[in-house]
Amino acid sequence: MSMMRRTTLQKILLFVFGLLPLVAIGKTFQVKEIGLLTIDSAITPATFDYLDYQFKNIPSDSLILIKINTPGGLISTTKDIISLIGSQTKPIVVWVTPEGASAASAGALIASSAHFILMNEGTSLGAATPVGLGKDLSEKDGRAKTLNDLKAMVRSLCELRGRPSAPFEEMIETAKSFTSLEAKKLSIIDGIMIHEGKITDLLRSKHFSLQGEDFTLDFEASPVIKEYAPTLGQKILSVLADPSVAYFLFLLGLALIYFELQAPGGYIAGGIGLKLIILAAIAFQVLPLNWGALVLIVIGVILLILEIHITSYGLLAIGGLAAFIAGSLFLFHGEGGFISIDYPVLISTLLGIGFALAIIVWYVLREKKKQPHHENFFLPLGSTGVVLNCPMDSLSFYQIKVRGEIWRATSQEHLKLHDDVIVTLIDKEKLIATIKKVTKE
Repeated sequence: MSMMRRTTLQKILLFVFGLLPLVAIGKTFQVKEIGLLTIDSAITPATFDYLDYQFKNIPSDSLILIKINTPGGLISTTKDIISLIGSQTKPIVVWVTPEGASAASAGALIASSAHFILMNEGTSLGAATPVGLGKDLSEKDGRAKTLNDLKAMVRSLCELRGRPSAPFEEMIETAKSFTSLEAKKLSIIDGIMIHEGKITDLLRSKHFSLQGEDFTLDFEASPVIKEYAPTLGQKILSVLADPSVAYFLFLLGLALIYFELQAPGGYIAGGIGLKLIILAAIAFQVLPLNWGALVLIVIGVILLILEIHITSYGLLAIGGLAAFIAGSLFLFHGEGGFISIDYPVLISTLLGIGFALAIIVWYVLREKKKQPHHENFFLPLGSTGVVLNCPMDSLSFYQIKVRGEIWRATSQEHLKLHDDVIVTLIDKEKLIATIKKVTKE
């Protein structure tokens, strides 16, 4: 009886101890596709838009491999990307590549949030001390507060990913940077990889946590490696999102709006200035990308409508078409998005508008050739307008609006406000029109 009990106890212990390792390993995450993304610029809102958009397009049974080479970027955008990575149901690998590349500052923080980190030979990781306006943050700028916040964030991420946090805290506190070999010795990366085809050998059977569940990584015999490149709109946004470019657009937009207020009537400078302000607001993250893109489309439509009522010789239409194109590229990314329009449809629409503009230009040029004096083509001779302001004394001039333009004018007749007038003569040197009242039959 005692021997039977001992045998039964041995079987139970063998079963329990044999089962525990399997429980600890958890589920297997089978990778059928490796989605390849590339960050090769500063971390800006364009980077977040690119990752957010492509994460949704990559199948659920995939591993996301992000090739990164960045000098850093905006802390606010970096935190958005870290939250985005944390919300995914697919494992994410950050790979610092090619040789000579670095994941500095914001890039190092993003790497700390990934499930796995790989580095190419001759690369570096670190230098994550935040700076402001070209200098180290001073105490009055809240240096201690910023550093402690970032250090606590990487500690939490490293605990979650099972990697030591001390080296990452050094990157933030003292701007420490590590080579691939140093990072490997410190166990803050999962391996050194020269070619993406070696990823299966490096990460097979690795354990990781995903949305609170433990998984073991496994790959099919030959997983598909598919590259997900940024769309045309995201490439343009990446250029505009550069802080220097965004600031220049903002100042130029303000200058054009000021010019419009000083010399009203044409709406050309004001329309272009408003578009530049919207682009700068998107780049500064003051205005969300989708809302900004929608505003650009609305501005484009308004400018196209104004072209019908105001003689700008196609300038308003060209400005409206440019705003419409920019807004469409930012709002509609193409295939796979939640709200998307195929590029052939978008391009055909824009070509249709461009063709209509070409007809208008052709008509204007044809009419210009009919004029006996080409130098008078852009002058409102013979055009009708309306009186906007009457002179207060004999030294003042009438102010009229003709063909969407504001002109100073003189008249031999006494005119009243809102009278319809016709331009009979123009002093080209002083730009003063001679007008007379339109006789209504």
